[in-house]
Amino acid sequence: MTPDVRLERVVKHFDDIAAVDGVTLEIPSGSFFALLGPSGCGKTTTLRMIGGFEEPDEGAIYLGERDVVGLPPHKRDVNTVFQSYALFPHLSVYENAAFGLRRKGVARGEIKRRVDEMLELVDVGRLAKRKPRQLSGGQQQRVALARALVNRPRVLLLDEPLGALDLKLRKQLQLELKRIQHEVGITFVHVTHDQEEAMTMADTIAVMHRGRVEQLGGPEELYERPRTEFVAGFLGVSNLLRGTVTGPDRVRIAAGDELLVALGGRTGNVAIGVRPEKLRLGPPVEGENMLSGTITETAYIGVATQYLVSTGAGDVLVYAQNRDRARPLRPGSVALLSWSPDDTFVVDSHQEEEAT
Repeated sequence: MTPDVRLERVVKHFDDIAAVDGVTLEIPSGSFFALLGPSGCGKTTTLRMIGGFEEPDEGAIYLGERDVVGLPPHKRDVNTVFQSYALFPHLSVYENAAFGLRRKGVARGEIKRRVDEMLELVDVGRLAKRKPRQLSGGQQQRVALARALVNRPRVLLLDEPLGALDLKLRKQLQLELKRIQHEVGITFVHVTHDQEEAMTMADTIAVMHRGRVEQLGGPEELYERPRTEFVAGFLGVSNLLRGTVTGPDRVRIAAGDELLVALGGRTGNVAIGVRPEKLRLGPPVEGENMLSGTITETAYIGVATQYLVSTGAGDVLVYAQNRDRARPLRPGSVALLSWSPDDTFVVDSHQEEEAT
């Protein structure tokens, strides 16, 4: 199947800075795709080039089979939902949603049918006669979404659409957006700097860094098997232990301990990674990795207790689930950390320096 969006070696400069530096990717039809990364990584510029608000200096952008470089936004089969909502304040909710259809000359009966259907889908049908100033931020965002979807674009572009909302409402709308995307079947391309938001909603995530795609994959793949130090550190919390390969699937770290990890043929200097929730306080069972240290800080965070453990290989963060009433360990206590080799990933120890 032809992808709905395809970028080939796209480059965009602002003065002497490469905001987007040779990005190539495909976005499958009907998928929920996220461009994720910190401020200045190129994700918004990439989205704006897909929508026609910026033009690339080099490369090609396809919507389906059509190269759209040079076409203005209104001639591309896309619609955009902005963080600022951009609703017409003098129009009702219904008229805001109907605006694009009226400009296209769609028949009145068809407009009513499609607008009513879309307002119900985003759960604001009862608010059809209100003006934007009479709506909450979440309701305004739903209206902006309905206005974009009612035109049935090939692709819906979402430019940090939940950024202005409070945390509770953001989490609610994350699930709502995912539901709506599944129901309408339109390709969504979502820009965000929020890792949890991307992982909650997207089928595929492109992690961007310094104008390039650092890694592309599903949420589980990116979290469990990051390929670079940047991805490991940006998508959640990672403990990275630097060491040297000493044999097949064996690495000796700075503390002197030898750890088991699937190396995939790597040699030389590497960095071993393990997520805080994968670590266990206590002696290992057969075949597990082990590292000893001293607890320096603790914090009760509800579902888990967070421990900072000083080891010969550096500080290690541990999340211990609060599943029983056992007395928590105190700062100064000796800690023995253990974890499965299967919960360990490995990246080249110099990859972060190359990326930056």
